[in-house]
Amino acid sequence: MQVSEVEVLIILAEELNMRKAAERLFVSQPALSQRLVTIEHQWGKKIFVRSTRGLALTPDGEKIIEFAKKMYSEEQELRGELTANQGEVYGTLKIAVASIMGQYWLPKVLKTFVERYPSVRVKLVTGWSSEMMRYMLEENFHIGIIRGNPDWRGERMKLFSDSLHLVDLKMTDLSQLKNNERSFIQFKSDSTYYQEILEWWQERFSSPPLTTLVVDQIETCKQMALHGIGFAILPESTIKDVNEMNKIPLTSSGGVPLVRDTWMLSTESMLELAQVQAFWKIVEEVTKETEL
Repeated sequence: MQVSEVEVLIILAEELNMRKAAERLFVSQPALSQRLVTIEHQWGKKIFVRSTRGLALTPDGEKIIEFAKKMYSEEQELRGELTANQGEVYGTLKIAVASIMGQYWLPKVLKTFVERYPSVRVKLVTGWSSEMMRYMLEENFHIGIIRGNPDWRGERMKLFSDSLHLVDLKMTDLSQLKNNERSFIQFKSDSTYYQEILEWWQERFSSPPLTTLVVDQIETCKQMALHGIGFAILPESTIKDVNEMNKIPLTSSGGVPLVRDTWMLSTESMLELAQVQAFWKIVEEVTKETEL
């Protein structure tokens, strides 16, 4: 198999959805479908079963995907070894990033990285932390930037703790939430974030907000709060540039600030790759500068 075929199979196995896989590969669905037909013809085996619900791996397909992943991993290790021998950092760096971090934190770090190491090809995927954690557990990515408290046994670095704030144009104190008829604006996120907010709310109030609006993106949520449509609960990192709204820190019943941690994850074997080491060190630099 060619390396490009390996990538096609791995991404199809990750997504089990032709449309999502095509988006990640930057090709059309018909082109990807034809490519898969060609690959299956070369193997002489059916790799995926197609249905209206998506794709499913056949028993033969499971073995082929295992081989593809092994081949891809060995190819990445070889690139890392070649890089170390030549003293130049190149190859591919695959990063799985929580959406919020991809929007508000990563651009500065990535700008520094690509300027310093222009020969490295960066592959990036963003989404909910739970999805990014799955990618890391399946060893499909070199680096993961995850929100919350991930159960991870590999290498990890705490980047920062992000305090949560209630933001609103009118309310100035949390006590004003009681019997308040303003809408609670939420953004779609992973279940752990919702659980933290739910537990905090239930500690203080016997009933849920009178009305709740759910939007797809955190930036939409922030803009709706800015326009006075209701109140929102947002991480501090997303509202540093906002001065028009009241920002009220959330605390537990014991007065402890409610925070959401952000971690960088990798593995010992991945960190042997020069490009992964380079990114890790740049993040360390940025983190230290932020603390000063």
